[in-house]
Amino acid sequence: MPLTPRDRAILDFEANWSRHGPRKEEAIHTHLGLSPARYYQLLGRLLDTPEALEYDPMLVSRLRRIRDAREQARRARVAMSPRVAR
Repeated sequence: MPLTPRDRAILDFEANWSRHGPRKEEAIHTHLGLSPARYYQLLGRLLDTPEALEYDPMLVSRLRRIRDAREQARRARVAMSPRVAR
């Protein structure tokens, strides 16, 4: 399924967001009309599509690596945390 104009706008925003200043959440709302939570939901879904990878391979690959590293760190923390007996 081809990328929608909103999909491309989200990927373009993420690729260039540092230009929008230090307040990313405000810029998301101002430039895209989305709440930050919705933006990140949509971005997360986009990262798993071949169309997004084709549209901007460097961005999508970088964001996938970051997402995967965070997930591994999260799993390691859960595995290392003491279990509470009930």
